[in-house]
Amino acid sequence: MDLFEYQARDLFEKHGIPVLAAGIATTPEQAHDAAVKIGGKVVVKAQVKVGGRGKAGGVKVAADASEAKEKASAILGMDIKGHTVRTVMIAQAAPIDSEYYLAILLDRSNRTFLVMASVSGGMDIEEVAHSAPEKLAKIPVDANVGITPSKAKEIIAAAAFPAEVAGQVEDVLLTLWKVFQSEDATLVEINPLVKTVDGKIIALDGKVTLDDNAGFRHPEHEALIDHAATNALEAAAKEKDLNYVKLDGQVGIIGNGAGLVMSTLDVVAYAGEKFGGVRPANFLDIGGGASAQVMADGLSIILGDKDVKSVFVNVFGGITACDAVANGIVQALELLGSIATKPIVVRLDGNNVIEGRAILKAAAHPLIEQVDTMDGAANRAAELAAK
Repeated sequence: MDLFEYQARDLFEKHGIPVLAAGIATTPEQAHDAAVKIGGKVVVKAQVKVGGRGKAGGVKVAADASEAKEKASAILGMDIKGHTVRTVMIAQAAPIDSEYYLAILLDRSNRTFLVMASVSGGMDIEEVAHSAPEKLAKIPVDANVGITPSKAKEIIAAAAFPAEVAGQVEDVLLTLWKVFQSEDATLVEINPLVKTVDGKIIALDGKVTLDDNAGFRHPEHEALIDHAATNALEAAAKEKDLNYVKLDGQVGIIGNGAGLVMSTLDVVAYAGEKFGGVRPANFLDIGGGASAQVMADGLSIILGDKDVKSVFVNVFGGITACDAVANGIVQALELLGSIATKPIVVRLDGNNVIEGRAILKAAAHPLIEQVDTMDGAANRAAELAAK
């Protein structure tokens, strides 16, 4: 889960990372009041979970509260790369001397944690990483050891931070590691980490991504969810404990096991090229317990997607045998009744596959079409979606 900037700022403040005074607003009037409370010059910043806000006109400096109201009025409702601005953060302005960059992330490809640091922070950090990679230090961190004071000094030296701020940056880095660990984050980023004209180090902007799989350890993270932007189908699936991700295609996918579902997405995308670019409409893993209710819940979610034209159920029987899955499909369609209107291509294989196929054949449901091979089923589902 990606956090808004103001949420990341609050998280930093909670753990002791130095930040500036700030407030949020959803109306120009609220922006005015927040600016009055802060006092003096402020920065009005669009709260969207996408980069490039500044270049898109979503970050504006205001000399006083009245101007903050005007700037907020201009920013609220803006579209920034497909994201509508519903909230702005009003932050105290800072006299900046230098901009730095600091981030800790999960490096999946190398199966480790990684710290990235640079003395060339700010809006153009991506360009720095591309055109001058030597200016962006990348230091792996042993998960069993973490960032110790000696490791922090190594990182600061590698990034060539000035000596006069090294101590402050070390404190921020050590605290940022605590944020990363204690909040179960996969990314914590400060950009820019600024040195003010009076020599103070402050986190001026931040980005945090939390691990959704660790949510059970953090009931407090529920309050951070942006329900207004959450896809309705994904929200409904979450309530039913289904692992569902909405995609932009036309073939609804149901499978048991993440690996099988990922493979199914690939074969459907490949098959869809022959039918005008038909693509998968979702990722939905029902896991090992494909009961009638679980199947009904999965089908109801997929059939509620107006973009879905056909459904591909791809199940490999293991602990849950194919006959149990077949019974689940038949019972699910009975439970759904008139809600089920789209063709469903079913491919079963594995434990008790013969019995499972026989159950579906005997049911003779007009929406069910069995195909024995994965490629054949993907082709048929794509063909039906293209009609």
